[in-house]
Formats: sequence, C-alpha cells, structure tokens
Amino acid sequence: MTSSAGKDPEPAASGLLSAPDIAAILSGTHEDPFAVLGVHPAGKVILARCFIPDAETVAVETLTGKELGSLERRHDAGFFEGPVSLKKPQPVRYRARNQGGEWVVVDPYSFGPVLGPMDDYYIREGSHLRLFDKMGAHAIEHDGAHGYHFAVWAPNARRVSVVGQFNDWDGRRHVMRLRADTGIWEIFIPGVEGGLAYKYEILDRNGTLLPLKADPFARRSELRPNTASVTTPEIAQVWDDEAHRKHWASADARRQPISIYEVHAGSWQRRDNGDMLSWDELADRLIPYCVDMGFTHIEFLPISEFPFDPSWGYQTTGLYAPTARFGEPEGFARFVNGCHKVGLGVILDWVPAHFPTDEHGLRWFDGTALYEHEDPRQGFHPDWNTAIYNFGRQEVLSFLVNNALYWAEKFHVDGLRVDAVASMLYLDYSRKHGEWVPNEYGGNENLEAVRFLQTMNTQIYGLHGGILTIAEESTSWPKVSHPVHAGGLGFGFKWNMGFMHDTLQYLSREPVHRKFHHNDLTFGLLYAFSENFVLPLSHDEVVHGKGSLIAKMAGDDWQKFANLRAYYAFMWGYPGKKLLFMGQEFAQWREWSEDRALDWNLLEYHLHEGMRRLVRDLNGTYRAKPALHARDCEGEGFEWLLADDRDNSIFAWLRKAPGEKLVAVITNFTPVYRESYAIPLPVKGRWKEILNSDAEIYGGSGKGNGGAVFAEKNSTGAIMANITLPPLATLMLEQE
Repeated sequence: MTSSAGKDPEPAASGLLSAPDIAAILSGTHEDPFAVLGVHPAGKVILARCFIPDAETVAVETLTGKELGSLERRHDAGFFEGPVSLKKPQPVRYRARNQGGEWVVVDPYSFGPVLGPMDDYYIREGSHLRLFDKMGAHAIEHDGAHGYHFAVWAPNARRVSVVGQFNDWDGRRHVMRLRADTGIWEIFIPGVEGGLAYKYEILDRNGTLLPLKADPFARRSELRPNTASVTTPEIAQVWDDEAHRKHWASADARRQPISIYEVHAGSWQRRDNGDMLSWDELADRLIPYCVDMGFTHIEFLPISEFPFDPSWGYQTTGLYAPTARFGEPEGFARFVNGCHKVGLGVILDWVPAHFPTDEHGLRWFDGTALYEHEDPRQGFHPDWNTAIYNFGRQEVLSFLVNNALYWAEKFHVDGLRVDAVASMLYLDYSRKHGEWVPNEYGGNENLEAVRFLQTMNTQIYGLHGGILTIAEESTSWPKVSHPVHAGGLGFGFKWNMGFMHDTLQYLSREPVHRKFHHNDLTFGLLYAFSENFVLPLSHDEVVHGKGSLIAKMAGDDWQKFANLRAYYAFMWGYPGKKLLFMGQEFAQWREWSEDRALDWNLLEYHLHEGMRRLVRDLNGTYRAKPALHARDCEGEGFEWLLADDRDNSIFAWLRKAPGEKLVAVITNFTPVYRESYAIPLPVKGRWKEILNSDAEIYGGSGKGNGGAVFAEKNSTGAIMANITLPPLATLMLEQE
C-alpha cells in the first residue's frame, strides 16, 4: 500500500508518526531521530520505522533473517512504518525492493549507543587516555552486527550526520545521536567496510549547513587534493621490536649515543618518474642507508595528513592519519618495525601548536570556535595564518595528549619532536603591544599551554617507557627538559638553537676575522648543561633563501669543504646529542626543496663522497666511544683544555665518562698549517689519533700526526703534547 505523508487519519492514536515528524526526518532536521527511527514500543505493539530512499516496499527481518512483517510506505520519499512481530525492541534489518531489484539494509537506529557512562565521565574530566579507540571511525561488532562506529565532538551543532560513499553522501540517512553530557555525537552504521570515504555534515546552532568536515580522529585520509577521511580497520602489524623497545625502556637516554638523521620523506629520494616513494620503498632504501651511516634515529618532518605540500607537513589537518602520500597506515607501521629490527629509532615532528584554516579542517568545526580561541588575539597566528589550539579547553587538551599517546602506542614511534614550542609558551609571540591578552597574573606566559605540555610529557613518559620528547624551543624559558615535579616542562631534550646560531655565524666569517669572534664558540659552554640538549643542523637552516650548509661556509670551495668537515667533527665532539638534515651529510650545494629529490649524483665527486664518509665515521666514533656520549648532558663530561687562543682560532677540550678512556677534541679554525703546537693533556703517554677531518679519504690535505701523539711533562710540570694541526680541521685523540 502506498500513501503520502499527512493522509493518515489519526497517526497519534495508532502510534504512527505524525506528518511533521516525518517531514523532519525526510529533511534531516529532526531533533532526535533515534527517538523515532528504528524499533520502539507503542502501547502493546512494537513499531519499526525507517527511511530508505528509492525503496518501494520494505519487509522487516531479524539479523538472522527471520521475517517480522512488512511496513507501510507513509511517504513516497522512502519513509516506512508499521508493527512488527517482536516482544521487545532489538536490532533489525530491512529487505527493500523496487523495480531495479532487492537489497538489505541493517537499521542503525535499532542499535543502542556504543559509548558508555564511564566514557562520558572520563571525557568530561579530561582524563580519558583511550580517546583514539573511541572517537573517529572504528570497525566493531555491536549487538550481533559488523560495521563502523563513528563519534565526533561538536557540542554546539544542531545536527551532525555521517556522509560518505556508503550513503550517497546524503546527510538525512545517518543523523547521529547526541550525548548531551559531552557534546559528542555517535552512530553505529552496520555493513560499512574499510576503505570508504566519509565526512561529517554539520548544521550549526542556527541550522546553517557548514562545509563538510573531515574527521578530527580519522586514522586514514584521502590523497590530496581530496580531503575526505577514510574508514580503516585496526593496524594489522606483527611487531618484531621487543629487543629494541626493551633497550630504550631500560636506558637513560641522556647517556646513550643519539645521532638523528632528519628526513623529509617526500624528497629524500624519488622514483625515476618523480613520484614520491611509498613507505615500503623508503624502507628498502632509507633504512640500510641510515644503518650504514651510523645514525641512531630517523626524524621525519610531520607525516600526519596535510593538504599543502610546501607546508612540509607543519600545517596538518589530520593529526591521527599518516599522510596518504606514502600509502596506507600499515605501510608506516611496517617501516617503523623494519627500523626497530636493525636498532634504528623513529622520531616524528609533531605540531600541537597550531592548525591550518582549510574549511574541511578543525577551524569553526561546529560553527563555533571549538578547537581554537574565538578571540583572534589568542586564536590566530599572524606569522603562519593558522589557528592556535585552545589549550585551556579540556577537550582540546585531551585531543592533543591522546594524539601523542596514539603514535607511541599504535605505531611504536620512539619519540616526538614538538614544533614551535616558543610560540605556544608566550602569549605575545610575534605580537605587538595591544595585540595579545595577558594571563591572569598580567604576564605573557601562556599558562594553559604550559599545563598542556606538562600533562602531555607526564602521560607519555608514564605510559611509554623509552619514549623521547624533544622541544624546539628557541628562547631562554627555564627548565624545558627538567621533570614536571621539579617545575619543568617535562621534555626529555631541547634543541640547542644557540649552538646552531652561534657556530654558523662564526663559520660564515673569513678565518682572518674569527679571532674577534672567539666567544661565539666558547659562550655556549656557559649554558651547555642547563638543559638536555640536541645540537640541531636542521631543515630550517637550508631553506627560505638561507642556502645549504656548505654554501654558508667562508672561503673558496676547498676552504668551504674544509670548514664544514671541521665543523661537523667539532659538533660531534661537542656535548649534546646530534641532528643533521638530509643532504647535508654529503654537502649538497643546492638549497633544499620539497618538490625534488636530493642531489645524489654529487656522491660521484670525491669532496662530496668524502664528506659522507666523514659523517659516517663521526657517527661510528661517537657511538663507539662512551667519553663522547655518556655525559653529553652533564658538566662532568667536559673540560676545557684550551679556550683562550683567539689569535689562532684554536679550541681544545676533553670529553670523559666514568671508567672510560679520555678523548681530546682539538679544532683549528684557520687555514694555517701548524706544527709542534703545544696542547695540554691530562695524562702522560701515547694518545691515538682516532679521527682527523683533514684526512685524504674525506677530501682533506692529508696532514696529521702519523696516527698518534705523545704527552710528556715539561719543565714547569705541565703535561703537554706537541701536535700537528692541519688547516681548517678537527682532531680527536684518545688516551691509550
């Protein structure tokens, strides 16, 4: 029987839905479709109601196929209703037919909620540490049916629907249930499979339709320029990394050798046709390369989904989704597993400071400033034209903390390097007077961001032994890498931006002028142990017109290479962990660009191949000699031997660790070759030359000490060694 809405004589008396309710369902504006659609008691009978566009007849069945009755079509658009042979409500399915055939629809509105009161409690409290298993889209079995559960936070929306390939992007079909206590909308949709695109269709509080939104918790996204989220099952990865994780969980990272190779995954190498490599292809090439080079960790520029290639990933719209540029999420899991099997760690650049304003992203998510501050003085970043997270909002803090935990748990990443920490800590960062809002005490410190960073570090270190968190923090904010209980931010390490700035400034000067800037290289030791430092020669130094590291060096080509070799050996002998951006290990001349591969052809030339050999040997020496790494973050591991020979631009110091052989590091930052230069050493006897950056194999002149020097007491009682100092070179000597 066919009828049109409004023609039923007494719908209320029979328990049937009224014409206005039907109209609201068909328009997608009903305040609570779960209250009317699905299976509900109506007096002594059980009624089933469904909206199935294009259906002409609908029969009701149990999930196992038992017939329960046929429904009346109450509206030609596809609204059906009628009594069914059930004693109490339960999940059902509909067998729909039209002239084109027959199909089965399992009724999402006949299922109860998936989230429970304890989820609500912990979410409201801000202490839920498993949000990544609850929010977003997850394949589950619920009340006897398989499908996907969707959950999204949009507390100020009038209506939220899931739209996607499984419902013709029709926002009327899967309007979600609002959990009023938390502002979270959820729905279980039976029959949805993995690999399907979806978004959220949201009506704001005024009923205005917003641009379709990607899922903030999506674990997979479409490849740009498409922007939809993608349903994906749990990662099916058999992990073979117990030994690797056990080592780092039991080790004090401050006393381990850490040498990081910073990589932009899209441009390290490319296929012959210019396409980006997949994770599996990167694993085949990058992992063996890093093992051969002696690096301990690979650090990737952000790999969370992002729309714009020239942002390098620092403007992410999908914090939980590994970018589709390199394949499916399982590919990244395989890559990490492959690294761990050979002892390589994986660190991710992580961006909790800000997010882009693309309309499918977090900006004005439900028609209000939800993830960001509404006041642009707090919620908009003038440097990057991005939105700033509202760290004072409990739900936002949980979203970000859970993301840090997600990468550690699901992908076994070894660390997070947190980008732009300084922009988070200061309310007046890049703002003029009157353009920022002081904190409650009238200061410029962002106390809410401090609380977020402390919470994030406390949770991730508490739940994941062996993790590293590293702050890119460019100011003198105190105790960045000190424990939270001691008043610190709780990071494991901090980038030493002062070292990078001072040393590059010094080496850009002609050697004849360096004696006037001797303090550029000695000043850093005044604060070298105030934090647990990483020495960064990062991508930031080789972009935006800054040129490559080799191009920054003073002098002619020979001097540039010699300067850079001496600098690298100086840095590897200096206290602190090491980080080097890709391409700089073989002295690429061109400034880095994200849209092309590195200039690997340069390795055909002796000077470039020599630089690569030097970096490999520096890593090997640094890792093999505890004196060079075991006290990287403690003053007891460093002692000046010669800090005041500014006229000759010579520096010498001792690296040491309890019970280990001493290593002396001597650098000559002039092109003058010096014989019989007197260096004080703490112990008499033979000192082996374990590294010489001027060796011919590295492209140098081959000057040196024949493999060893001898320290003896002189007439004053001082222990001295007369050594040969090659031009623009660094030597490392080990006590025998």
